[in-house]
Amino acid sequence: MERFFALAEHGTTVRREMAAGAATFLTMAYILIVNPQILAAAGMDPGAAFVATCLAAALGSALMGLLANYPIALAPGMGINAYFAFGVVGAMGVPWQVALGAVFISGVFFLVLSLLHVREWLIGGIPVSLKLGIAAGIGMFLGLIGLKNLGLVVGDPQTLVAMGHLGSTPVLLGCGGLLLIAALAARGVQGSVVIGILATAAAGIPFGLTTFHGIVAAPPSLAPSFLQMDLAGALSLGLVSIVFVFFLVDLLDNTGTLIATTQRAGLMRPDGSVPKLGRALLADSGAVMGGAALGTSPTVSYIESAAGIQQGGRTGLTALTVAALFLLALFLAPVAASVPAFATAPALIFVACLMAQALKSMDWGDETEYLPAMLTVLAMPFTFSIATGIGLGFLAYVGIKTLAGRAAEVHGAVWVLSALCAVKFAVS
Repeated sequence: MERFFALAEHGTTVRREMAAGAATFLTMAYILIVNPQILAAAGMDPGAAFVATCLAAALGSALMGLLANYPIALAPGMGINAYFAFGVVGAMGVPWQVALGAVFISGVFFLVLSLLHVREWLIGGIPVSLKLGIAAGIGMFLGLIGLKNLGLVVGDPQTLVAMGHLGSTPVLLGCGGLLLIAALAARGVQGSVVIGILATAAAGIPFGLTTFHGIVAAPPSLAPSFLQMDLAGALSLGLVSIVFVFFLVDLLDNTGTLIATTQRAGLMRPDGSVPKLGRALLADSGAVMGGAALGTSPTVSYIESAAGIQQGGRTGLTALTVAALFLLALFLAPVAASVPAFATAPALIFVACLMAQALKSMDWGDETEYLPAMLTVLAMPFTFSIATGIGLGFLAYVGIKTLAGRAAEVHGAVWVLSALCAVKFAVS
């Protein structure tokens, strides 16, 4: 173990790495409850979705630990799972089997471009402002879903949206859960989101809003979702834009997390480059394809890995510990099944607020930068489409830069991506 993970070289120990893995797991364990509920909204079997979530997280984290020796955990991503369920399956009417096929193809595409080193060209070309706008916009999209699930926001024929019944018990319990999560996070309590979800669900028991199904049981069957992806349907011309969005969000999400976490762990080189980046990207793309085969939305690197890094995690042993804990979580399906939607809604809203922090790094002194980014942020929730928000953002960026006489500042990658977005809007 010492030779494989180079523990002494990284100034760490087995005990410290395992403790770090436990810390990371606690901060991201909420995905075990939230992801199955989101996928169930797409018509998928919630039990199979729970098992797929556990296995995809275990697979992705293990790949990252073994291939790249990084203390970074992976699991089905928040935001992109909402796009999968509510944008692709719900709004577009795409069968979930076809959507899984699109996820798998995006993983293959990600793998090929990583091997050909095209990924660096794409990431280097997308301006920081649009990267920040996409991250914050996905957060807003997720927040709208959370507010809707909570019952705090409802549809209205006159004003499009309106406030729900604030005095209803589920809304009051959900609001209390959000305050609890925020307070625990402010106090630095690890697992604050999980604690908030479980406390809110427990508070609903006396009111008959929560049905307790137990704690430990044999894992549900994975059969309803395993290898159910429809690759032929996903390869049809009409789904090219969906594959593109899955690929782009996965690319941006994983790259941003890798940069942030390796820098915090002291693994980044002095010139800003990330060592063993190719292996990390192989792990990411393999996790996306494996997750699709198991039956879940795209698997991404989790920024919550920073919790384990803060505890001293420096090697892939941390990620392997997370993988082992996700496998143990397979036997906690009754807990996930007991949690109602009003208890997970606060977690969605809290994560949305965290993602909105990206806007603090925006260059607010340059209209050609912040206007396209903010258009992306606004378009995602109000058109209820991550794909539309990304497309409008790229087109606005190219258009504003060109009209401002600064077309030379637009990278070739942005021109290519904007052209693809224009074709998508033209044929949709």
